[in-house]
Amino acid sequence: MKTNKLTAVAVTNLLKYGIKARTGDGGGLWLDVRDKGRSAWVFRYTLRSKSHEVGLGSSRDISLADARAIAATYRTQVAKGVDPLEQRSAEVAAREAQERAAAAAALAEKITFKVAAEARIEAKEAEYRNAKHRQQWRSTLEAYAYTVFGDKPISDISRDDVLRALQPIWLTKAETASRVRQRIEVVLDYAASRNWRSGANPAVWRGNLAHLLPSKKKTSSVRHHPALPWDQMPGFMEALKASDGMGALALRFAILTASRSGEVRGASWHEVSGDEWTIPAGRMKAGRAHRVPLSSEALEVLAQVRPFRGSNDPSALIFPSGKASRPLSDMTLAAVIKRMNKANGVLWVDVNGTPVVPHGFRSTFRDWCADNRPERSEVVHKALSHSIQNQTEAAYRRGDLFDRRVTLMDAWAAHCSPERGGNTVSIRKSRR
Repeated sequence: MKTNKLTAVAVTNLLKYGIKARTGDGGGLWLDVRDKGRSAWVFRYTLRSKSHEVGLGSSRDISLADARAIAATYRTQVAKGVDPLEQRSAEVAAREAQERAAAAAALAEKITFKVAAEARIEAKEAEYRNAKHRQQWRSTLEAYAYTVFGDKPISDISRDDVLRALQPIWLTKAETASRVRQRIEVVLDYAASRNWRSGANPAVWRGNLAHLLPSKKKTSSVRHHPALPWDQMPGFMEALKASDGMGALALRFAILTASRSGEVRGASWHEVSGDEWTIPAGRMKAGRAHRVPLSSEALEVLAQVRPFRGSNDPSALIFPSGKASRPLSDMTLAAVIKRMNKANGVLWVDVNGTPVVPHGFRSTFRDWCADNRPERSEVVHKALSHSIQNQTEAAYRRGDLFDRRVTLMDAWAAHCSPERGGNTVSIRKSRR
């Protein structure tokens, strides 16, 4: 194979006159002159019985010597069965991947854990049930993660960093620590999806932190909300009815409906239709709308609060705070019980002597049902809007047992109301 047929002078002349032609240098190297001022080096080769052509670049940028060197490299590749076009494409792809990785690494150096966490919170904002849930995400990370490694590049967060955040609260604040760990894990996964970090997630529990931190199940005991014994409910409700303020009315309504504080505090007038209250899915813990039958006592509470309604807007809050557009705080309902304990000379406490809290009345209701009512447990669980953990069972139980709950909630209101007797006799006691 004869090569080096061209000379530098010949190349200069071909380019000078710009005569359209393709002149060979030998060994598959050609100078392709298209017109004056436009020319390029081309390498032609045959591989696996097919002819191919690859451009080497403009003759203005690549000299004859450089073109020959490139052609020699390509001839060697073809002799080994390597396609120069495929090889060049692979090299370009690898170089671009390296450049992207370098750019991502440079960006990751600027993306701190806090920046990544805030970005994740904003990205998933629509999934939060309410503003309080979103704030809980941010506040727990601010308190226990940002203070430890919030300003550290997200790409550098290690297992040691995660442990430094969790170990001080792992045994003393077990539930909070568990949520912090889960949220750190989510933020790190989010960062990986954005190419801000790579490698294993150091906040994963199984096969990772599980070997380094005590099991939550073995170190934390279940802490129940202090609940009033059910036989003291008539006296408590009598004292509660004598209490003034929107918080007292909201607490009465929560007790009579066996509802969660947040469900009541966020209730709007358009959710009530006759003797039925429908809580939208967005305010429910289980994420599903929940119908609540309203007893005559619960309707009485609504009648008492209606004169305080500051707007005819159907979306107006039933139990507003001082500012009509803002709901009562959770502390407002708790403060009602604290004032009652100070003012009445009677301590409303659980069986351990701990002052009761608003959420504890759901437990009081459940205990009263177990001791006094013939309804099956699924009716009580529906009244409390509990989720069915068994997915198979949940698939078959699609009804809300509303009619049966009407009877149950009316009986509960009667027990709580001194005017209607409040003299429930325990089924369990009667069987002894």
